[in-house]
Amino acid sequence: MRLWSIHPKYLDPIGLVALWREALLGRSVLIRGDGSYYNHPQLLRFKNTENPVLYINHYLKAVFDEARIRGYNFDISKIPKNLEMNIKKIKINSGQVIYEWNHLRSKLELRNPEWLKKIINTSKIELHPLFVEVPGPKEKWEK
Repeated sequence: MRLWSIHPKYLDPIGLVALWREALLGRSVLIRGDGSYYNHPQLLRFKNTENPVLYINHYLKAVFDEARIRGYNFDISKIPKNLEMNIKKIKINSGQVIYEWNHLRSKLELRNPEWLKKIINTSKIELHPLFVEVPGPKEKWEK
């Protein structure tokens, strides 16, 4: 499971569709509160909030918004209509952002070099709107 903290605009089409599916899976795991993925490290960011399902719904909304910009037909009914707007951003360490950026670039080198050319010269990596960058190392669970 990969729930990126970098902005979904950097993901190629395959990556964006995969992110949508993974986030939906993550939400169903959080709602059930059990299962093999319940303790997955990628879900800790959400589990550590005061309302994990609300937070992952916000996460999904931003992924949906990126898909809509690209003309994709993701199902908006998967996201509640009236999301509470005043939520705190989740802190992400700067080392994690760099790790994810490099990980994405490695994936794109193999999967979609043309997409990589579009993003390779990015000077300031934007985050998914749910996150805010803070100084620190990458997350310990990342390989």
